[in-house]
Amino acid sequence: MSAPAAPLAVCLLTETFHPVTGGGETQARALAEGLRAAGATVNLVTRRSDAALAASELVGGVPVHRVGPAGGSHLRKWGLVFTALVALIRLRRQYNVMLVCGYRVLGIPAMLVSLFSGKPCVLKADSQGELSGRFFDAGLARFGLRHDRFPMRMLVWLRNRLLRRAARFVAISAVIEQECLAGGIPADRIVRIPNSVDVDRFHPVAEDARLSLRESLGLPKEKRIAVFTGRLVSMKGLPSLLRAWRQVVSRHPEALLVLVGSGGLDMHNCEAELKSFVAAHGLGNAVHFAGAVGNVHAWLQAADLFVFPSEREAFGISIIEAMACGLPIVTTTVDGIRDVVRPGIDVLGVAPKDDEALAAAVCRVLEGGAEIHALAGAARQRAVEAFSSDRVVEAYRVLLAGQVRS
Repeated sequence: MSAPAAPLAVCLLTETFHPVTGGGETQARALAEGLRAAGATVNLVTRRSDAALAASELVGGVPVHRVGPAGGSHLRKWGLVFTALVALIRLRRQYNVMLVCGYRVLGIPAMLVSLFSGKPCVLKADSQGELSGRFFDAGLARFGLRHDRFPMRMLVWLRNRLLRRAARFVAISAVIEQECLAGGIPADRIVRIPNSVDVDRFHPVAEDARLSLRESLGLPKEKRIAVFTGRLVSMKGLPSLLRAWRQVVSRHPEALLVLVGSGGLDMHNCEAELKSFVAAHGLGNAVHFAGAVGNVHAWLQAADLFVFPSEREAFGISIIEAMACGLPIVTTTVDGIRDVVRPGIDVLGVAPKDDEALAAAVCRVLEGGAEIHALAGAARQRAVEAFSSDRVVEAYRVLLAGQVRS
């Protein structure tokens, strides 16, 4: 008779974490807290992105261990190769499997520990280009480098030789799965698990509740409000959105665009450029910058529609949250977004960087009608049926427990 499986004890690694906001951080927290609620022991290792953050604390009941180097420089994250390695060794008796959310840097220390300790490691990409190295191109460009040219090509090849030995790779979308296959990962070691949304927290609200939320958030009750949630970065298509918004307000002066989020530590941060554009074109009364918030669901519930003009996306968790809130949605249909939405059924889809089409689609939603109402209802239904947190956390629990048993 085989020995019973050891209780599941997970060490989750992620480059940045709460209170930093973003899709990856949201998913990491949902997984950590969900796995803990399902009975697993969970520790989380992340970078101390701000020196003011505690080195260790409980977040949602999960012990969070923040390691250096502290600060906001993009290059500092590479120090995680060493500091996360030390943390993993120090915590080695507290976990029997590792889950890396965003393995572009953290995959290296996790896999080194995996090879020398025998503890299985599961790698999950949060962005496109993590395995191929294309993700790094924006940062490398300032040094005149590219991921596919010497010497970076050799460094990525060496890193990937290590990463390919992971127990499993999680693909959150078809585009991530194809990148894994192109990178030499056997199909039987790739597992498709989408990102998730808490459909009990993100849900539609009645009109009186919507108006009450606007009052509490300092938003005007009389405006027609479109909201974007996510990082204020160029690849989210935000420059295109602001250009389109000039056209929208010329037809609908009552429209207000609310941008929820910040550029943060991202190398594609365009927050300053967006604010300059708003000031230069007299859009101060038509665009509101909410900044990073801890209650994204409330901003969605206070809005009339959601707009997401991303040019490249591994999955698009912001769309799922908006769908769960029952909002009519205008989105580009690129890459991972195609796995999430069904244009004409639950969203209005447009091509990226098409300012005119984006403006026209937003105006179509603002003008309303039975078709727009039906889109919103179908969006909520799809979010509940395909992307609820309970379903996704259980898929991870089964996956991780299976690696421990093997």
